[in-house]
Amino acid sequence: MDWRDLEVQVAVAKIGKHATPESGDTVETVERPHGGLSVVVADGQRSGRSAKAISNVVVRKALTLLAEGVRDGAAARAAHDYLRTYRSGQVSATLNIISVDLTTGSLVVSRNSDCPAILLREGRVHLLDAPSEAVGIHPRTRPVITEVALEPGLGAVVFTDGIAHAGHPTGGTWDVAAFVQQRLDAGTETARALADALLEEALRLDQNRPRDDMTVAVVWVLPSRSGDKIRRLEVSFPLGSH
Repeated sequence: MDWRDLEVQVAVAKIGKHATPESGDTVETVERPHGGLSVVVADGQRSGRSAKAISNVVVRKALTLLAEGVRDGAAARAAHDYLRTYRSGQVSATLNIISVDLTTGSLVVSRNSDCPAILLREGRVHLLDAPSEAVGIHPRTRPVITEVALEPGLGAVVFTDGIAHAGHPTGGTWDVAAFVQQRLDAGTETARALADALLEEALRLDQNRPRDDMTVAVVWVLPSRSGDKIRRLEVSFPLGSH
């Protein structure tokens, strides 16, 4: 299938920790200078305003470099080096980058997180769970990178630990990958529907009182439904949230 017959869908759903005025998770999207886009997700250590400051620093550094054409792995390592220098190796942040790179014709997932990522391919989920370290602490930290050639139905899901640990105050995990597979089997057709379903289930498990900041990001390459060439971005941002 020709790339011109495909569209990239990006969806983010997030909510802050219950009774905490500011979320420590930060998500941003940037167009790549040679074609494509990147979604950057960071979760700062702890929660609230201090965590937000940490995740903002990490995301800003990665975004700036990606917008200048720096490759994902190098951008992630630079974000790590910057945070480690800026905060003297005393604080950490998880960092995930999902990119649709038209230069290489690939989907790239870069992880610096103890949470796995999920690769969507041919209607099946594949867990990306190789050991990975958060940025900001150890001197030689590098991202774990997965790169797959673009094809219809290819996608990726990343999430922060508020999603992974939902419903388990002692730190256990629910099977996020199995839930995603159930949604695919049920006919979920859009990135927005998948992201919303994941967040809603995590909230249900936490009895609508999230024990940690929750963020899920979905990037999905699908056959174009509209057939036009218009790029669209839609944001819903309640003013009572941060």
